[in-house]
Amino acid sequence: MDNGGRAPMTGAAPPLVLQSVGITPFELSLFVFVLITAVLTALFTDVLASIVIFAAYSLGLSVIYTFYHAPDVGLTEAAIGAGITTVFLLLTIAKTTRPTSDDRFESINWPAVGICTVFVLVVGSTLSAFPAVGDPNSPILTNADVTGYYLQNAYDETGAENAVTAVLAAYRGFDTFGEAIVVFAAGVASLLVLGREVFTT
Repeated sequence: MDNGGRAPMTGAAPPLVLQSVGITPFELSLFVFVLITAVLTALFTDVLASIVIFAAYSLGLSVIYTFYHAPDVGLTEAAIGAGITTVFLLLTIAKTTRPTSDDRFESINWPAVGICTVFVLVVGSTLSAFPAVGDPNSPILTNADVTGYYLQNAYDETGAENAVTAVLAAYRGFDTFGEAIVVFAAGVASLLVLGREVFTT
């Protein structure tokens, strides 16, 4: 026992043991959905259709975050990406002239597609270095000095049942508060611009 009455930490894995799992069909379907909506958002010439598909893309991301036990990130993505951003984009096209085109899709920029493909392949080549999802031997679970401390003391010190929420709202609360101020300031500035700007056709 240390002076605080807590048992000393060792290099062993924390008591929380997770089972390593692979990508499930549900995860794969989410990835495919997000990929398709991202591509369609870039290809549709109709602005309204692109905004709607972008909202679906954001909702897909929020479901992925929630599935990986990060509900705070999922709620943020749903509120800002699918909610506020979509509303602002819809207000923008409502106050401006909506461009029309006879073509349903934009022409594909093949050099850009090639660059994106190379980038995806380079990033994808690093995936094998990551531990499996939920691997009890991954560094994030075996680091007793940092992760182990949060997992063992988050509830007692913050009262939050979720360790991620404890980190965001308590251990790095000032940083989260600063991010909230930035988002709030951006929202106020956008509302002021949309309320004062006069558009002519």
